[in-house]
Amino acid sequence: MSPSNSKISLTNPSIPLDSLILVTGCNGLIASHVADQLLSAGYRVRGTVRSASKTSYLTSLYSHRHAGPGKFELVEIPDVTAPNAWDDAVKGVAGIVHCVGATDLTTQEPDKAAKKELEWQAGLLEAAKREGSVKSFVFTSSAWAVWTPDASKKVTLTEESWNEEAIALARDKNVDPKKKGMAGFMALKTLVEQGVWDWVKREKPGFAFNTVLLDTVLGECLDPKNQGIPSTPGMVHWIWENKYMAIIDLMEPQWFVDCVDMAKVYVAALASSPKVDRERLFAFGGRYSFEEVARLLGEMFPERKEKLGKPKRKGWDQTEVPNQRAEELLKRVGQKEGWTGLEESVRANAESILVLERAGVKNVPQSAYAN
Repeated sequence: MSPSNSKISLTNPSIPLDSLILVTGCNGLIASHVADQLLSAGYRVRGTVRSASKTSYLTSLYSHRHAGPGKFELVEIPDVTAPNAWDDAVKGVAGIVHCVGATDLTTQEPDKAAKKELEWQAGLLEAAKREGSVKSFVFTSSAWAVWTPDASKKVTLTEESWNEEAIALARDKNVDPKKKGMAGFMALKTLVEQGVWDWVKREKPGFAFNTVLLDTVLGECLDPKNQGIPSTPGMVHWIWENKYMAIIDLMEPQWFVDCVDMAKVYVAALASSPKVDRERLFAFGGRYSFEEVARLLGEMFPERKEKLGKPKRKGWDQTEVPNQRAEELLKRVGQKEGWTGLEESVRANAESILVLERAGVKNVPQSAYAN
């Protein structure tokens, strides 16, 4: 059995079971898995989406997966930047898992973009502070807020590491924007996480606060017929269909985390005991490259091997990362084997692709990274 198939369990949770937890961006890959694991653990979930009518499938999905209705509710927030946008959503919640953030890889002005984003990110934090019921808040950050992956370099990261390299490159007016790669986006992720930590240090909220740093997420999609194969699992779908390979070839070998492992780390950070507070948690399950992903797909599905895209990026990541604490929390909530391996995650990713193909669904949502 894959480690990720073990059922989540919490002993003496810091937030009582059956409490209401807010999960933002609930139709996305990350948040949909977090909501799923919270429900499995025994919590009730309120999920925010931009359009309730377009995402109503979530209610039936979770009712089916968790033995009946009543544990999950949808709340529509069409514009998270609107004044007091979060006030109704936070009412009565005991915890918040925040998964909404920028996804535009082409960002070239990270300072301007970060200032704009932090206004509404702070809006949720302030709403949570005003709502006295909130005991814990988990914020989604990115591996790229820590470093720029480069398989040719040996780097040791710590909980205090920040991607100052990307910030400096993004701000350098003497470098052609075309040669900056994704430095602007990486700088944005860095500045936003630094900004939310500055808010926490300044405002000293009464709730626990942690960030989860995600590198490439791979694995199962909960509802391929309605979600498509979103986010970075969508890149495995591109290799499967031999599409957008130029984007695949921009991706350095780096670290990945399985979808289910990732979601369990969020739940542990939010509600496990002893309480987790003021930590940066590296949800890095293992190293990968898309060349290796393609090799595994060809080995698992030999009839498909010649149709697969062939990633050109060579090498293997050499970075040492402080992922031990996140793995400790994963084990704390019942996954005693620790991180799920790359082969198992790729297989789960491929099985979701097959579900989509067998359903014959056309015009499914594309991964945002294809835009």
